[in-house]
Amino acid sequence: MAEHSRQPILSGQKALVVGIANEHSIAYGCARAFREQGAELAVTYLNDKARPYVEPLARELGAELLLPLDVSKPGELEAVFSAIQQRWGELHTLVHAIAFAPKEDLQGRLVDCSAAGFSIAMDISCHSFIRMARLAAPLMRNGGTLFTMSFHGAQKVVSHYNVMGPVKAALEASCRYLAWELGPQQIRVHAISPGPLRTRAASGLKDFDQLVDEAARRAPLGQLVDIGDVGQLCAYLASPYGRHLTGDTLYLDAGVHLMG
Repeated sequence: MAEHSRQPILSGQKALVVGIANEHSIAYGCARAFREQGAELAVTYLNDKARPYVEPLARELGAELLLPLDVSKPGELEAVFSAIQQRWGELHTLVHAIAFAPKEDLQGRLVDCSAAGFSIAMDISCHSFIRMARLAAPLMRNGGTLFTMSFHGAQKVVSHYNVMGPVKAALEASCRYLAWELGPQQIRVHAISPGPLRTRAASGLKDFDQLVDEAARRAPLGQLVDIGDVGQLCAYLASPYGRHLTGDTLYLDAGVHLMG
């Protein structure tokens, strides 16, 4: 019997991936997995300083759109979705993989966090996802999938995670409410919670190397995950195989979150 080649599970999908900084970014792992599974890509870069690092990756992935996006700048987010509307007229998948807090607030105690620092962290790391969902939903006329990235520090105290703990907890709660509100449109929403990964964003956490080593030691599977693992999970969830899953925080950490 002749073998039949299996069609990529994201064939025909249009995906926007926000948060690629370099080849170590979670967002890059997602974009690569989406492309391998047949999706067409739009990717963003933070600013002119970041573009030389992102542009070669976008070219390698065959991205149809490469767009600037600093969510703290008025109008840039709207411009991204306007470009997608003009180029594709639809969107199936969105990955939000951005987070930020001022260094002094990130590395200091939560009790000492400034109001301004907390507001910036919440706006960029959490509310920007809500804004993206609002702009993406009209383009997802036949349903779609929204992803954002969290961490176990949203649910349990993780030393040195500080202000990002409450911020990521708010992000996970936002996913649940968005899943409820957008479910009638067949739009699914997922918070992915990977184990610690050596990304540029994570390098801002105090004693991050110690956190990575501890996770590897405590993981029931005895290993760490990587950006490719995150990308493959998101590709699965964005495919028809994940059509009845929504609203959960999905741990991808080799079981570290199970441990007391």
